[in-house]
Formats: sequence, structure tokens, C-alpha cells
Amino acid sequence: MPTKRDIVMMTLQGKHVPYVPWSLSFTVEAADKLVAYYGAAELDAVLDNHFLDMGSVTGQFDDLGGCLYRDCFGVVWDRTVDKDIGVVKGCVLEWPPLEGCAFPDPRDPRSFNVMNERIARHGDLFKRFCIGFSLFERAWTLRGMENLLVDFVENPDFVEELLARIADYNIAQVCEALKYNIDCVYFGDDWGQQSGLIMGARLWRRFIKPQLARMYGAVKDAGKLVSIHSCGDVDELFDDLIEIGVDMFNPFQPEVMDVHSLLARYRGRLAFHGGLSTQRTLPYGSPGDVRAETQRLIEAGGAGGYVFSPAHAVEGDVPIENMTAMIDTLKSQPGYQAAIHR
Repeated sequence: MPTKRDIVMMTLQGKHVPYVPWSLSFTVEAADKLVAYYGAAELDAVLDNHFLDMGSVTGQFDDLGGCLYRDCFGVVWDRTVDKDIGVVKGCVLEWPPLEGCAFPDPRDPRSFNVMNERIARHGDLFKRFCIGFSLFERAWTLRGMENLLVDFVENPDFVEELLARIADYNIAQVCEALKYNIDCVYFGDDWGQQSGLIMGARLWRRFIKPQLARMYGAVKDAGKLVSIHSCGDVDELFDDLIEIGVDMFNPFQPEVMDVHSLLARYRGRLAFHGGLSTQRTLPYGSPGDVRAETQRLIEAGGAGGYVFSPAHAVEGDVPIENMTAMIDTLKSQPGYQAAIHR
């Protein structure tokens, strides 16, 4: 009988699968709703996700008190409103030179010290090591968004140096993670907005793509898979991303992409993870709407190349009935039911 990992691997190879696998994530507020609804101490047993994510999508934080948290790069985040990550407060790199800017230890044990134990407990899952804020996002959190976008034009040498230093840090993390029994490395890095790339395709290809190729290459050279996340309308980059080694793209936002045509166009070359609207269907649709859209995505993804997920972590304003409609529809797939009852 295939394991959950087997199902995901078949999916990433573009093969027909017995059922569409899934990996669901929730913000703090949404997760609290589900814990209360199911009366569960933790959600893993309820959700039956197919991914085991290790490392950290957001990085390591120290609690400064008063809803302020400092990440390992020295950036302070205010979580007064956004309880999950927060909003950047201040600017670490006020001026372009990098002299005196100390990067943290990429082998910080906090990112790795529970990996062996978690892998031993969840060996049947698809195992990913996660690196968040992996390039552009790390750069703008250090420098400030507006400052960095100006730097692309006025201080290009500084931008190249900064991005190369960040990529070096990530590659060192990858090399450490590859010592463990993982299947994939996930890189989170938002390049898009609802109407296209933040910096435009020309600047993305000049500054960002070469460093991505280095980072992704370190994973591919080890025979592992590359999974990436970028919010927004970035489908113009898909062929570039395939060229530099990406195997799976998330979040696959239906507000800005034709998810069904892209699934058919790229099946066998690029897999997708996401697709259920967190801007419309989940918060504002009925449970019936959620079930119907979940089912449509399942049917489209049955030929392979698709892992179901909402287009982003489910927010706390989503009704509990809509969350459970999504979960129940996934678990009611005949192939999944057959697998768990064998």
C-alpha cells in the first residue's frame, strides 16, 4: 500500500494518483477555532496532512515583550495586529554598505534539533525542510521595501552583494538540512502582487534569478526536490522556475491565475500546491461553495501534478463550517477512504 509520501511523489512526477494529497495550514486564530471544534490537543491527527514540514517558514524569533519579536537577522516585528508573523518595525540596514552587518549562524541548532525525532515519528510523510524569507523578502525586511526597490536602480552592486550574502546563508542551511532524511527543501519568497511582479520581470531576472539558481542547484545536486512559495501574479516566471529546478509551486492563487488551465499546461513539468481561494470562497462562500470548489480542484488534480491546499494559511475570519467542509471533502475521496481502511 502506498504511503502518503508515495502519493506525493507520484503527484510531483505528474502521474495519476489514487487520490489527491493535501497539506493544510492555518493562522493562530483559525487553528484555535479548529482545536476547539474537534476537541483535539493538536491538529495533526485531525488534518491528516501529507507533508512533514521542518525548519521554519518564518525563521527563529526572540520575544521582546509588548507584542514585539526579533528574528535571527535582527529585524523587529510588531505582532499587535498580525499574530503570526507581524509587521516590520524600523530598518536594520539604513544605508547600502554591508560592512558591519553580521548574519546569524545558518546552522543554529534551533532549526535542526528535533528533525531526527520528527522524521522517526512521521516517516510515512513527504518531508520538507523549510526556509522562509529566503531572498527578496529577507533583503527588504533588512533594508525596507521602498529603499530596496530604489536600490535596484541606484545601488545595483549593493543589491547583488546583499542577495549573494543571503543566498550563501541559505545554501549553508540547505547543506546542513541535507544531512537528514528529507525529500525536499521549501523556499518562501514573495515576488508578486495581484497585478504582476513587484520589481518587474527584467529586474527579477537580473538580480533574483541567478541567486535562486544557486540555492535551488544546491538542492537538486543532492538529488532532492525544490518547492517554492510566492504570492501574487507570477505565472510569467514559471518557465524560468522550471529551468532553474523548481518542482512544486505554491500558493497557486485562483484570483490571479487560471489554475485549471495551468494544471493541464504544466503537468509533468511543474506541480502545484494551493488553489482554493482564501480571498473569496473560504471567507465569504457557503459550506456548499467550499465543498464544490474543493471537489473541482480534486477532479482537476487527479491526473497528477497537484497537491490540494488553500492559497494561503486559512485566516481566523473563515467560518468553522467552511473549514470543516474543506477537510471533510478531502477525506471523503474514495481512494483515500480505501487506503485508510485497508
